[in-house]
Amino acid sequence: MSTSSSNFLASVFRSNAGLAALILRVPVGIVLAAHGSQKLFGWFGGYGLEGTGQWMASIGLEPGYLMALLAGSAEFFGGLALVLGLLTRPAALVTAFTMVVAIFSTHISHGLFLSNGGYEYALSLLAVTVALAVQGAGKLALDNVIFSALQQDNSLRDNLADAAKAAH
Repeated sequence: MSTSSSNFLASVFRSNAGLAALILRVPVGIVLAAHGSQKLFGWFGGYGLEGTGQWMASIGLEPGYLMALLAGSAEFFGGLALVLGLLTRPAALVTAFTMVVAIFSTHISHGLFLSNGGYEYALSLLAVTVALAVQGAGKLALDNVIFSALQQDNSLRDNLADAAKAAH
């Protein structure tokens, strides 16, 4: 494996964030997945893709069905990935972008406070997801398992290459 691809994989999977990232990603992942399931499946009192798509079109996010599918998928699958610590940085980036869209398309005109439909909650989710994108999954994450397996695979490949060179 080339150095650049190895560095890229390390930047995606490796994290020294410790327990703080776990404490952030699990509850936020649950919340995001629940909100996404409202948009995608109509669970937990949501409107599903059709209803959410109609609402999104009504606020100017068109085509509404596609926007509902994108936002719902980002929240649902991104939230599940955060809970598992799987591809944490990419999942966090996608959900952070979704929160930026939510803030500026829906909540900013209502001020900060949630009681007025404001952006404080989306801003909180944005802050956590940006932090996770920066620091990674932390402890107890599938990213760590994947990174370890990739490292072992690289070591084996390097050893075989060295052995082949020595044989010639």
